Amino acid sequence: MPENDDLTGALLQQIDELYLQLERYRQADQGALEEAQNKNRHYEAIVKEKDDKIKQLTDQLAWYRRKFWKPNSERYIPQDPNQRKIDFDGLEIIEQEQILIQEAQKEIISYERKKAVKKDKPVRLPLPEHLRREQRTIEPEGIDENWIRIGQEVTETLELKPGELFVLQIIRPKYALKKSLQLANEQTVDAEEKSPVVIAALPLLPIARSNAGASLLAYLLIGKYHYHIPFHRQIKMLQQPGLSLSASTVNGWFVASIDLLRALYYRLKEIVLSTDYIQVDESTIPVISDKKKGTAKAYLWVVRSVMEKLVFFHYDKGSRAQKVVVSLLHDFKGAVQTDGYEAYTIYEHKKGVLLLGCWAHARRKFTEALKEDAKGAQYALDQIGLIYQVESMADDQQLDPAQRAELRARLAYPVLTAFEKWLTAYFPGTIPKGRMYRAISYTYNLFHRLSRYHLDGRYQIDNNLVENTIRPLAIGRKNYLFCGNHDAAENAAVIYSLIGSCNACGVDPQQWLQDVLTRLPYYNNDYSKDLAELLPHNWKASKSF
Repeated sequence: MPENDDLTGALLQQIDELYLQLERYRQADQGALEEAQNKNRHYEAIVKEKDDKIKQLTDQLAWYRRKFWKPNSERYIPQDPNQRKIDFDGLEIIEQEQILIQEAQKEIISYERKKAVKKDKPVRLPLPEHLRREQRTIEPEGIDENWIRIGQEVTETLELKPGELFVLQIIRPKYALKKSLQLANEQTVDAEEKSPVVIAALPLLPIARSNAGASLLAYLLIGKYHYHIPFHRQIKMLQQPGLSLSASTVNGWFVASIDLLRALYYRLKEIVLSTDYIQVDESTIPVISDKKKGTAKAYLWVVRSVMEKLVFFHYDKGSRAQKVVVSLLHDFKGAVQTDGYEAYTIYEHKKGVLLLGCWAHARRKFTEALKEDAKGAQYALDQIGLIYQVESMADDQQLDPAQRAELRARLAYPVLTAFEKWLTAYFPGTIPKGRMYRAISYTYNLFHRLSRYHLDGRYQIDNNLVENTIRPLAIGRKNYLFCGNHDAAENAAVIYSLIGSCNACGVDPQQWLQDVLTRLPYYNNDYSKDLAELLPHNWKASKSF
């Protein structure tokens, strides 16, 4: 039937259109679903990142709360410098503290202002009286018998003559008995007991079977390790008066001289470590390395006895590891002052050892932070400057250790107490890993060590004494560049120790070394003599009588 066929076709066409429309809707929904799923995954990633950040900040906040706000018996320096009692008062400066701080600052600033007013202008000092004077008279022109001399004006200038290279002849006359006395002597005395020929014994020389005298050896050693002139330059300088020396000869003299001095070096080390207050530091020294086919960065450790004014360098195959200082200070008892190097932290809890810090290192950190945070860094430098001014007051008044300790407790300690609390309050606002962040972290973590210098008037506020001892080593590196091997570095440690002790004691190293090289052979042949008599501090005392 045609009508039914038309109706069926129309229905089928409508169904097809509906199906196609449904497929289009399904495809559209599928794209929207995929887009929604992608967005959902993106939002989940963002939420996870935020959760991780929140967790990180929460952990940091918890750490800060434990570190800074939770009462801790080992965190803050005590309020009372004499009792070192625990501080549970928190971060705020209480009224009593504020009064002490203001009074201390007022007294320090007032003293500095009075000192500035009284400061004298520099005056040219007269030339030393002990120097030999050569006179040169200049007469004015046109003087005859009509003139009368009524006085004179004297102008002094310093002049210098180059050192003289000379040969010392040790002459030992020989004597023999006359024949008549010789015959009588042979009848009464065994020939083995007394020879017919008499000659004085040859003095012991610094280096056996060598023509190098003590003064020349001292000149070469002091030239290289005190004035930083390498041997090859000194050899050229000695060629001017006509002396030709080979490098191997000079190096041989150097090694032999160090071997002679080594026992004295060990005695020096023993005396320094027997004292109760030392400063320790380390510095680099380039050493030729066979493995690297060039120079390797090695380390020399330096220990200074502050009160005895003695110093020694220690070389242990160039290592800077903690095991070196542990072995070196194994039996030491007393105060050890160092920088913030982590190798020294083991002494924080060792019985019988008090670990002190260095304010110069802390001050240096804040100086580096000035460009990043001028206001905060300058405030920190001002506070550190106040405690250094207290030291200047003590120096100007020539206070003894007990009086210096009392002055520190009265003026410096209130400043330290307030400064520590400022560090705690200021730290959360610093830029993470920035210079101010590192400066406060360094100072705060070491604050107990830094504040302990007030316990004894002998203790220094910083480690500058031992750093000054190291400075010649840095200058020497720029001149002779490196040590040939580990043995050469150990030899350098020996001579640096002895010269450093001379400088610390105010002894002329050239004069001391020449005398010691002359006398050491006799000490090495007689073990009843104490080598400590030759060390600079005792040598100086013996020469003062």
